[in-house]
Amino acid sequence: MDIAYILLVACALSMDCFAVSLSVGLCRKETSQLEILKIGLFFGLFQAGMTLAGAFCGKFLAEAIGAFDHWIAFGLLAFIGAKMIREAVSGEEGQTFTQKLSLYTLAALAVATSLDALAVGISFALIGHEIPWTSTVIGIVAFLSAEIGVNSGKYIGKKFSPRIAEAIGGGVLIFIGAKILLEHLKAECF
Repeated sequence: MDIAYILLVACALSMDCFAVSLSVGLCRKETSQLEILKIGLFFGLFQAGMTLAGAFCGKFLAEAIGAFDHWIAFGLLAFIGAKMIREAVSGEEGQTFTQKLSLYTLAALAVATSLDALAVGISFALIGHEIPWTSTVIGIVAFLSAEIGVNSGKYIGKKFSPRIAEAIGGGVLIFIGAKILLEHLKAECF
C-alpha cells in the first residue's frame, strides 16, 4: 500500500478530530500552546492506538463492540455537546470547554473520534498491511488535524461571544456524533 493511500485514510480518519478540536478552540479562545499540544497528543495517540488495537485484537474487538461502537461515539459526543449547549443557554459558569479540559473529557472526545480507527486497524490486519507504519502516520495526521482545529477555532471564536461559541461547539459535537451514527446505520442497511 503506497503512502498516498495511507495519507488519504489518515486524513479521512482525522476529520472528526479536526471538527471536535475546532469546537474546543471556538470555546477556549485563551487555550495555551501547551494545552493545544496536549489536545493534539491525545487525539494522535488515541487514533494511532486504536488502529494498533484493531489490528492486534481485531477479531475479538470486532465481535465485542463492532455492533454498537457507533452508539458509543454518538452517546459520548451527544452528551458532551448537549451539556455545552445547556450551559451556554443557561449562562452557567464552569462551561464544558471554557474551563481547563479535564483528562476525562479529553479522553472521552479522543475515544469517540477514534472508534473508526479501530475498524481501520481490523481491516488492515485482515489484508496483511504493515500496521506500525500506518498507525504512526494516522496518529501524526490526527495530531496535526487537532492542532490546526484548535488554533482555527481560537481564531474564529474570537469573533463570537463565549456563550454563542459554546453553543456552536456543542452543536458541532452533536452533529459529528449523529453523522457517525447515521453512517454506520446506513452501512448496516446496505
